[in-house]
Amino acid sequence: MTFAELSDIDFRRFSALVYEKCGIHLRHGKKELVRARLGKRLREGGFKDFKSYYRFLTQDDSGNELVKMLDAISTNLTGFFREERHFDFLQNNIFPSYVADREAGGRSRRRLWSAGCSSGEEPYSLSMCLLEYFDDSSDHDIKVLATDISATVLAQARSGVYRAARLENVSNALLRKYFHRGYGKQEGHFRVKPLLKEIVQFRRLNLMEPFVFKEGFDLILCRNVMIYFDRSTQAALVNKFYDALTDGGYLFVGHSETLTGIDHRFTYIRPSIYCKL
Repeated sequence: MTFAELSDIDFRRFSALVYEKCGIHLRHGKKELVRARLGKRLREGGFKDFKSYYRFLTQDDSGNELVKMLDAISTNLTGFFREERHFDFLQNNIFPSYVADREAGGRSRRRLWSAGCSSGEEPYSLSMCLLEYFDDSSDHDIKVLATDISATVLAQARSGVYRAARLENVSNALLRKYFHRGYGKQEGHFRVKPLLKEIVQFRRLNLMEPFVFKEGFDLILCRNVMIYFDRSTQAALVNKFYDALTDGGYLFVGHSETLTGIDHRFTYIRPSIYCKL
């Protein structure tokens, strides 16, 4: 089966739909990427062209195909301990402040959020840092919420299985402590151990939708996600993050990202690190 090329009109329609549903801004230079990724959805769904696929998407009340379409469009690039300076800041600045606050009679309960967690490397890296620093201390109740718009990558994250090549930034000591090595048919793969999974809750969440959380977060990591949004969407999201944080909570963005030029209420700490003071 062959398919017509993605016309400029169809590209603009899909771009507007993607922007409306998840805030991703698809510039014209992304047209070939959209054609290639949605072409697979056309083949799997038996649609004759992009126009009929778009019509189905906008008329499908179940929303199931919309989720699959957004999965196909979303770019998921991640890695264990990516942008390691953030993890250094956690261990040298943030975690010690939790201990000091607890010793002074403060909170033991802390909640951290990996927003745009992709296939799970970021929240599992965060969990390893927590276990290493707090050493299973019963004095601290710390959990990680990990969210993504893509149901596909969330399924990968929940499985906790990774090829050895994906773990090159994980030390041998951490590999032995937090992963099971695969043998036989699973040779070359590693599975996250239950003690690491117990800290993380994975949930599908669209960052464009209202946040409904029962409590505030002490740390939000939203790294290399906002680069796909336009400036107005970035501003709206950053201010939603501010409202979702507790006083003194931190926001980490990607090292290539900045809040410069965005109207926000955060206090700048250092490149890519901001605080709600």
